Amino acid sequence: MSNAAFIAGDWGTSRLRLYLCDARGHVLARGEGEGASVPDCAGRFAAAVAPWDKAHGVLPAVLGGMVGSTIGWKEVPYLKCPAKPGAIAGAALRFESERRSIAILPGLSCTGKTGAPDVMRGEETQILGALRLRPDLTKGRHVFCMPGTHVKWVVVENGAVIQFQTALSGELFELVRRHSVLARDGGEVDAASPAFARGLDFAQRNENADLLHLLFSTRSRVVTGEMPKADAASYLSGLMLGKDIGSARTLLDLKGPVQLICTPGLAALYAKVLGAYDLTSAVIDGDEAALAGLVHAHAEIFS
Repeated sequence: MSNAAFIAGDWGTSRLRLYLCDARGHVLARGEGEGASVPDCAGRFAAAVAPWDKAHGVLPAVLGGMVGSTIGWKEVPYLKCPAKPGAIAGAALRFESERRSIAILPGLSCTGKTGAPDVMRGEETQILGALRLRPDLTKGRHVFCMPGTHVKWVVVENGAVIQFQTALSGELFELVRRHSVLARDGGEVDAASPAFARGLDFAQRNENADLLHLLFSTRSRVVTGEMPKADAASYLSGLMLGKDIGSARTLLDLKGPVQLICTPGLAALYAKVLGAYDLTSAVIDGDEAALAGLVHAHAEIFS
């Protein structure tokens, strides 16, 4: 008899990561598929797991990420903060599809530190997993940073997500780099370069200035001959990350270690900038956190 018990799916906008798990959450096999933005999520999911169905029978599935958004399989309403792990799992949308029980986790919403509404979808699954991987983080106040296209700064108190703030750092960097005169053809980002350090230092020395008043220095330093054009992207990256972390330090009153949930590469980059602000950090692998969160949700929902 097969020991496969359920399927976990981390389903973002651009890709689907699938895990065939046993009852204890151990991964027996892995699969991939297209993101939630591609039409017919139901058909593509069925096709992706068909080999597992044939080998193990039709298994329940727990899914997280953009699959629960307006562009996904079924829209799942946002759960308002503060939100405890049990509440997140409890707010999952459950339904049947081709004899399979499916649960899709909700996103979270809050009023951010700026006073505007804020939302996340997918990151809450990683937070669930981080708390499962690091039980010590369920006690006291902790700040999580989740770098990516839309960076999430998340305050967790005694295991509950209290509030978060989104920074558009990743997407804005790519837009400015690719579609403006500031850093087009400005080389690759090298966080170890003097240009990156210079951008970071400029952000720190101008902590009271808005990013909009600093960005053009990327262009002006090149045209005046103060900086080679090939250094523009590195300088811009240091500048934008410096402002992101500097603003988060003020908004969220950062003091203790910042818990970074992301890829190793992004973790090294953010740790470097956090260190420049005399802030320590710890790293939790983003993929591992997502899987752990889905495993936790499965146990809560299907037990």
